[in-house]
Amino acid sequence: MPKEIEVKSVLNKTQKRDSWFLDDYTVNLYSSCSFNCLYCYIRGSKYGTNLEQSLSVKTNAIEVLDKQLSNRAKKGQYGYIVLSSATDPYLQVEKKYELTRQALEVIARHRFPVHIITKSDLIERDFDLLHKIDQNAILPHDLQSSPGRGTLISFSFSTLDEKVAGIFEKGATKPAKRLKALEKAIRDGFHTGVSLMPLLPFISDTSENLTLFFSIFKALNVSYILPATLTLFGNGSADSKTLVMKAIRAHFPQLEERYIRFFQEGYQMPPYYQKAFAKKMKELCEEYKIPGSITAIDKPD
Repeated sequence: MPKEIEVKSVLNKTQKRDSWFLDDYTVNLYSSCSFNCLYCYIRGSKYGTNLEQSLSVKTNAIEVLDKQLSNRAKKGQYGYIVLSSATDPYLQVEKKYELTRQALEVIARHRFPVHIITKSDLIERDFDLLHKIDQNAILPHDLQSSPGRGTLISFSFSTLDEKVAGIFEKGATKPAKRLKALEKAIRDGFHTGVSLMPLLPFISDTSENLTLFFSIFKALNVSYILPATLTLFGNGSADSKTLVMKAIRAHFPQLEERYIRFFQEGYQMPPYYQKAFAKKMKELCEEYKIPGSITAIDKPD
């Protein structure tokens, strides 16, 4: 059972809007995450090895959000609210608590735009509210032409392989179900794209897998793809670096030496890899005519 807590604030104003996710504000209605992705950056001693065991529900979040958005709206401080930046807004407990749905009702009433980032198909339940937000939200002046939409939906993928997903993101909705939800969101007319991150070096970033990713997403007519490679933090027993390396050792022993070498100096892949990765992603976006950002007005020629 998740722990129920009360909070004083739930709406967080970002210091600077991220050019990828357009987050003027972030809202996390839950703390920790039952999807238990090994590579997740929130991992560490605060939550422990099993993120589901440390899951918390912010029971007064809706009341607090209502007050905070009311104050921002009175000042005309409209901006995109990202749900969620540190956990998924559609965890399994959302079926019981419905905090995300209630939050969307509040957001719709105050006319703020939203960006939903999720690994779950539960988002389909809230298409009605997301359509309302899409139609009525007041957008920041510099984003009125692009993306020019009140609702943005990004489905997160690190792999399409069910076996690989079962290793690295065991508690998340299976990729096949995510693809169906992605297709439904596009068919429903939402500005929908893919957060293709993190791609796992030599596992899901191979030429074969990248071709599969881009060909499928092109066929579905996604609005954008946001690709990024792997980052790993910490050396503690509950940290992402430790857990991913353990999984590599158990399931991909032929890659262990490479991963040790990659992350021995820090949390990012080596500069030469990052440069090659960025070049490859740009080429693929151009080849498949899929924008590499949410704010791209036209698809590449």
